[in-house]
Amino acid sequence: MPVLEKRVFKKLGYNKEESNKIVASLNSLLANYHVHYQKLRNFHWNVTGGDFFDLHEKFEELYDEAMANIDLIAERIRVFGLTPLSLMKEYLEHSDIKEVGTDLKSDAMVKEILNDFEILVENMNDCAEKVAELGDTATEDMLIAFIKKIELHHWMFTSFLKK
Repeated sequence: MPVLEKRVFKKLGYNKEESNKIVASLNSLLANYHVHYQKLRNFHWNVTGGDFFDLHEKFEELYDEAMANIDLIAERIRVFGLTPLSLMKEYLEHSDIKEVGTDLKSDAMVKEILNDFEILVENMNDCAEKVAELGDTATEDMLIAFIKKIELHHWMFTSFLKK
C-alpha cells in the first residue's frame, strides 16, 4: 500500500506560518497607513492660515501617494492568498497612529505628520526585517521604496518647520 504524503500549504514557497507572519506585519502597516491617509485628508480639507496654499497642495500629494501605497500593501497581502484588513474599525484597532481633530494649527498638523512618518518608518523597518528573514525580497523591496520616500518627506517637513 503506497504511503500518502501529507500535503503542505505553500504559497509562493512560504508555508502557512510564514505567510501568516508576513501578512500580520503587512496588515499592521496597512492599518497605520490608512489612519495616516485619513489624517492627511483631514488636514488637506481643514488647513487654514498663511501656509494654506503650500500645505493644502502638499497634503493632497501625500494622501495620493499614501493611497497608492495602501493599494500595493493590500494587493501584496492578496498575493499570499490572505485577506487584508478592510474596515475602519480594524484600522483603528491595529494602528499605532491615532486620529486627531479638525482644529489644529498648520504647524501642529505638520508635527502630527512628522510623528506619523516616524511611526510608519519604524513599522516598515520592522516589517522589512521580518520578511527579509523569510526571504521575501519582493515585499522587502516594496518596503524599502516606501521608506526612502517617507524619509525624504520627513526631511522636507522638518525643514518647513524651521521658519
